[in-house]
Amino acid sequence: MTGITDSESDASSVSKRLNKILETRVENDTNTLEGLKELSVFFKENTLQSRRNLRSKIEKRSLEINADFLSAFQVVKEKLDSVYNDVKAMNESVQIMTTQLHSTKTHTHRLIEQTLKLQSDAKKISMQQQVAEAFIGQFQLSPEQLALLTDSNISQSFFEALDKVHSIHERCRTLMQSGLRTVALDIMEQMSRYQEAGLDKLYRWAQFHCKGIESIEMSNLLTRAMARLQERPVLFKYVVHEYCISRRAVMVQMFIDALTSGGPGGTPKPIEAHSTDSKRYVGDMLAWLHQAIPNERENILLLLRDCSKEELSKDIDEALSNITEGVCNPLQVRLETVIQQETSPSNLYSVISLLKFYHNIISSVIPGSVLESVFIEQTSACRKQFFSLLEDIVAKMLQDRVEAPPSNLTPAPGVLHLLALLRQVLSVASVTENRQVDIVKIVASVIDPLLQAVSLSAARLTTTDMAVYLLNCFHQMASTLALYEFTDQRLERLQAQSDAQIDTLTSEQASSLVANLNLGPIYTILQDSSDAPLSQIPGMEPECLDSFFGKLEHFLMMPDMLLLPQINYLQSSNHRLEIQRRANEVISAIYRQLYQRIHDPKNMYSNPSHLMPRSPEQVHELLLGLKEPKKNENTSGIISL
Repeated sequence: MTGITDSESDASSVSKRLNKILETRVENDTNTLEGLKELSVFFKENTLQSRRNLRSKIEKRSLEINADFLSAFQVVKEKLDSVYNDVKAMNESVQIMTTQLHSTKTHTHRLIEQTLKLQSDAKKISMQQQVAEAFIGQFQLSPEQLALLTDSNISQSFFEALDKVHSIHERCRTLMQSGLRTVALDIMEQMSRYQEAGLDKLYRWAQFHCKGIESIEMSNLLTRAMARLQERPVLFKYVVHEYCISRRAVMVQMFIDALTSGGPGGTPKPIEAHSTDSKRYVGDMLAWLHQAIPNERENILLLLRDCSKEELSKDIDEALSNITEGVCNPLQVRLETVIQQETSPSNLYSVISLLKFYHNIISSVIPGSVLESVFIEQTSACRKQFFSLLEDIVAKMLQDRVEAPPSNLTPAPGVLHLLALLRQVLSVASVTENRQVDIVKIVASVIDPLLQAVSLSAARLTTTDMAVYLLNCFHQMASTLALYEFTDQRLERLQAQSDAQIDTLTSEQASSLVANLNLGPIYTILQDSSDAPLSQIPGMEPECLDSFFGKLEHFLMMPDMLLLPQINYLQSSNHRLEIQRRANEVISAIYRQLYQRIHDPKNMYSNPSHLMPRSPEQVHELLLGLKEPKKNENTSGIISL
């Protein structure tokens, strides 16, 4: 069974293969086609022998191909061996080179590290060099700048070097705060020496340029030098003092030239050409100073224009005081001469006015100066001389010219001359500053002795003449003083004295009216306190009263007919009217009292209206011209006088 099975199995296998071969499509099998194509090369005849020898031929053919392949591959092998040897040699060279390269790389790495380190060190050194150069530039002077500080010439570069010294000195304070205290102190000490040397050089240069200076043409270098020297107050004051000495001599010479030579070409004329006119002479001298001092102030401001303005005002005032001190002596000598030689009080007070005016200006420009002291001293001396001269003139005029009052009772010529002198002086004093004290004293110097002299000259006159004369003199004095300020108190005193004389004249005028109108007995009876009827008292009968009423009617028609002759000599119409009014008011008051008593039934007048047809109001109107009497006037007191 087993054998059958195997046969069947083989047959089946052959069958499968055969079927596979039969089913194979030769035209689609590339390998088969290639094999057949190669077979056609050496298989020429399809014989049995050929078919039998086909295997051997194929094997032989295969052997030949392999031999050819071997021969060809032998060449390739030899080439490959050659390449291998070359590659091996190259590998050995590469190994050697790699070894050398590794060794070189090791050395190069160390070299690169050293190079990088050297480059880093070089960069640090370069940076340190830059820092050192910057430090030297910031904290040290260059040789050129150092030479500028010691050289004798002054230029803009000198101030730049000095500025750098100051700047370095200030930077050292910051350097000290950063911890470099020792270095900073050394540099500060060095810069201090440089600065002192530079300022000393600058001081000597500025002092030389300010010495003997006549024309003020301030250069920028000189003004900058003064600004620098302000840091050293002592040196600054020395230079300013040297400048003041120079300018003081120049100013004195200019003042003397203005006094004696005048301007260029003689225009304007010399001031001393007007020495006989004290007012113009003093005014021209003071006006010259008033013009010269501001010029000197401008020159000083120009010299110190670059200096700090905070503490400069005092230095300028001191410099101006120093410069103007030179003109004090010639000015004082001439002022003293004018004061001693002047004989006119008005001119002398004009000098006082000029001194006061210019003193106020000078004190505002250079307060506390020697020149201001000269003004104060000469003003005081001039005032003393003025009042002394005024008192002498008043005394002499009162002695020579105040004679007995004239017949018309007008002020004597001497009184008028003194009042004219007073007007002349007050016209000058009234335009002077701070004039109140002087005006009061001037008025007292003239009016007080004048009042005394007038009173003495009028003492020999009658009461009425003396009152009229004094009232005219008082009126003339009041008219003079009323034109000026600060005379109110004196006017009040004159008014009080005038009122006293008016009272006297009023009393005299009222007494004259009472006497001329036969009112004396009537007034005496009216003042009697008797209880008897008035009509039964002797002298008060109706027929006795007719004489009074007749005279009263004439008086009412012509009020001036009973006026005292001396009243007409009064120069003031107001005084005349006042005296007449007050005297007439006395008559009006007596008439009113008489009217009331007569119309009183107890006095037993039979027909009072016929006896006194005019009412008190009508009489008052006729006497006083519709003018109401002043209040609080004691007319009864006047009549009692």
